[in-house]
Amino acid sequence: MTQTENAPDNPIKQLRKEMGFWDVLFFNIATVLGPRWVAAAAHNGTSSISLWILAALFFFAPTALVINELSSRFPNEGGLYVWSKEAFGDFHGFVAGWTYWIYTVFYFPGLLLASAAMSGYAAGSGGAALAQNRTFLLAGSFILLTVAVVLNIIGLNIGKWLQNAGGVSTYIPLLMLAAIAAFVYMRHGSVTYFTFSNMLPHWNLDTVNFWSQIAFAFTGLELVSAMSDEIRNPRKTLPRAVLTAGVLIAGIYIIGTFAVLTLIPAEQVEPTSGVFQAITAGSNALRIGFVGVLAALFVSVGNAGGVGSTVAGIARVPFVVGIDRYLPSAFGKIHPRWKTPYISIIVQASVSALVLLFSQVNETTRGAYQFLVDAAIILYFIPFLYMYAAAIKLAGRKDRLENPQAILIPGGKPGVWLASGLGFLVVLAGIVLSLIPPGDSSNKVGFELKLAAGTVASVALGLILYCRGVRSKTRTT
Repeated sequence: MTQTENAPDNPIKQLRKEMGFWDVLFFNIATVLGPRWVAAAAHNGTSSISLWILAALFFFAPTALVINELSSRFPNEGGLYVWSKEAFGDFHGFVAGWTYWIYTVFYFPGLLLASAAMSGYAAGSGGAALAQNRTFLLAGSFILLTVAVVLNIIGLNIGKWLQNAGGVSTYIPLLMLAAIAAFVYMRHGSVTYFTFSNMLPHWNLDTVNFWSQIAFAFTGLELVSAMSDEIRNPRKTLPRAVLTAGVLIAGIYIIGTFAVLTLIPAEQVEPTSGVFQAITAGSNALRIGFVGVLAALFVSVGNAGGVGSTVAGIARVPFVVGIDRYLPSAFGKIHPRWKTPYISIIVQASVSALVLLFSQVNETTRGAYQFLVDAAIILYFIPFLYMYAAAIKLAGRKDRLENPQAILIPGGKPGVWLASGLGFLVVLAGIVLSLIPPGDSSNKVGFELKLAAGTVASVALGLILYCRGVRSKTRTT
């Protein structure tokens, strides 16, 4: 147990245990599952089917095993930050925690833009135009962000219902999509011809850039571990919820991509709102147009839940780092009434709003979205490298086998090396491939320069804050 946890005035002790199994399960679905990833996969073409399967087998499953072991061995508030610090010390723990938090300032704008675009389809026939309207996208993004922030500051007893509704409402439209595609296929056939050869990966610029996105689409199961001290019986609840969510998510990604390509040719699929293009096209073919509007309403709630779960989980990392005094101590403050890390949540949302506005400068809507996604992937995957390395490092400790409550990776140390090594290699490849602009990028050099500058500046800012924190702690000592 760390000094921070032993402190008598530790703010972590004031957190309330509000989450049970179903809360964690729906939290995971709301965090990981995204209709926009199904749309992006369909836009990439039939080869995405094999990419989903490869990513599920060689990335998603090993990552779930690593998360289960670490979360059951170290069920502490802060999750990935705590695991990295436990394995490699305070500096590396900070780098992992900082990049894990700062990625959200790029991820939120991309998520919000996609969410607003999909929500536009609730307007019915005018939805496609709204999905490309920059004013609508910005206004919708800010509304979603505000709702998520307010509910999570009020507390998990309220905020968790947004996440629960988000998990259910994200899954239902994809089930509706699958049902519509099945009926259309039986009546009219598929607009896409599926063969074994065309479902194999076809390596071009778009596919290479998309591989990192498809791996990114499978991430997020580790997020709820950052809230371990707010979960009832986390050693049992977390592993069960991770495995259940993993099966549900992998299955619907594959089925959903088949469904979209059954209804719309790949080249016509919008990479953010393609799921609702497909639902609209299919429901019109079946003369049940209201289904498209209903699905868009569901996904609006689902997207709000996804934003809410990410706000809730990620905010706990700078909260714990603030308690450790490597970030300004204000990050470690608890709201006196609602017992939530409100400063961390507000700072996170404010910076994300600024990045959302900045990303629109001299970019098309699609170009801005792609920049945000790639920047988020690079920053997000840095702490994942730490997570896999931490699993390997901590596997050598005696307490691994002495902990009766730990859910261990099968196969002993070789099993840990295999699961962690697969995850490490996939993530490392994802970072490299994210630096390659998509094939339809209008300004490839400008795209890469902006991406590199944003990534380096984000990490450098964290290192400056860490040095400040070390000096402050030294003076206090």
